[in-house]
Amino acid sequence: MRYGFLVLLSCLTVFCTSVLVPSRGFAQAAGVTIDAEGVLRTKMFSDPDGQLMRERIEAAKAALDPKLTVFSKLRKISLNRLEKAIIERQGTLTDEMRYLAGLLRVRYVFYYPDSKDIVIAGPAEGWFTDLAGRVVGITSGRPVIQLQDLVVALRAFPPGGQKAPLISCSIDPTQEGLAAMQHFLRTNRPDPANPRAYAEALRETLGYQVVNVTGVSPKTHFARVMVEADYRMKLIGIGLETPPIKLASYVDRAKLSDVGRNALQRWYFVPDYHCVRQSEDRLAMELVGDGVKLVGEDEMVTASGERRQANRSDRASQAFVTGFTKKYPELAERSPVYAELRNIIDLCVAAAYIQEEDFYGQAGWEMPFFGDEKAFPVEIYDAPKSAEAAVNVIGRGNTIGFPIGGGVQIQANEALEPENLLADEKGKLKEIYQKLAPKLEPGQWWWD
Repeated sequence: MRYGFLVLLSCLTVFCTSVLVPSRGFAQAAGVTIDAEGVLRTKMFSDPDGQLMRERIEAAKAALDPKLTVFSKLRKISLNRLEKAIIERQGTLTDEMRYLAGLLRVRYVFYYPDSKDIVIAGPAEGWFTDLAGRVVGITSGRPVIQLQDLVVALRAFPPGGQKAPLISCSIDPTQEGLAAMQHFLRTNRPDPANPRAYAEALRETLGYQVVNVTGVSPKTHFARVMVEADYRMKLIGIGLETPPIKLASYVDRAKLSDVGRNALQRWYFVPDYHCVRQSEDRLAMELVGDGVKLVGEDEMVTASGERRQANRSDRASQAFVTGFTKKYPELAERSPVYAELRNIIDLCVAAAYIQEEDFYGQAGWEMPFFGDEKAFPVEIYDAPKSAEAAVNVIGRGNTIGFPIGGGVQIQANEALEPENLLADEKGKLKEIYQKLAPKLEPGQWWWD
């Protein structure tokens, strides 16, 4: 795992403006942009009186099939029937297909031997496109799962047994940048009357950080979700983005006397691997829990920019990642990118389960359309290649500079290890599976 994304903390007065995040009223939304050169930056989208959002919601309600606008506690989608329906349309997708009939989260995976249906199921509702370009539920504001993200996950765990052992992203500092930072901190002192000039000089010294994506194409929406969630989590940690919930940042918790000049904190997202409940016959799987954890580690940076394991841990860092994990469900309800990250992790675990149990083989499904980039292109975005360093200054006194690293690391098959699987002890999962057996009309691929 590589670690990146540099910040500066110094004992001066805070000068950086916080980035606001979306509220329940959709009056504003935060996101990122990636330009043609692949540079990642945050962007704020505003609708002060909410008029634009109201118009979008009303337009969406008018355009959608009434059956789709109603909130469903459990909408079911047959993946192989969906692909067949798209093929019969010569590969032309409807919005209903593109947004998986409004599915908000994958809660179940079922295989029905009699009909040979591979089914995913979860809550769903009607959708619209918000200010930041996200497709979200009309009433909940939660992001809708997109077919393109599902396809990326299925390609990572396709028919035939080939699998992606690691799906990850990171924003990496160069060794040269770390060395330059250390030299700058040794040879420069800020002017208390003008801390911005010092911070900007350090930002230029650090230079751009390199974005790396592994296991999936960096040109996908899936990759963008990972990178944005990682980037914005770091902004929250260093006090440059105000979360929409009560959540103490690392800056709030850190004692500057305990922070070393050469300290490097690592914060990265991983799945909560104790997330799969399996029926006794293994035809049904339920995703349980909140799916995502933030974990941390500590390193130090040498004068030459090399990273080494630190001899002591940072209690403020550990408190921050523990608090972030505890508040993750609440944060995901208010800031869509974290719900999107949870969704793509769920999709990876679901795809790994489909492959592990060979539902592909049992159903005779070779995924001819979803598995073919030429037939169904999902690598259609500018790949994120670099990100600006984020700089903050706090307090008064001596200057302290250090980088924050991290990323996203998904090893979906770990959730399927015997020690991580949960048993269907009371048979409730089996009962749900039996009640939901598909009885579909020709061409139908979803039902409530």
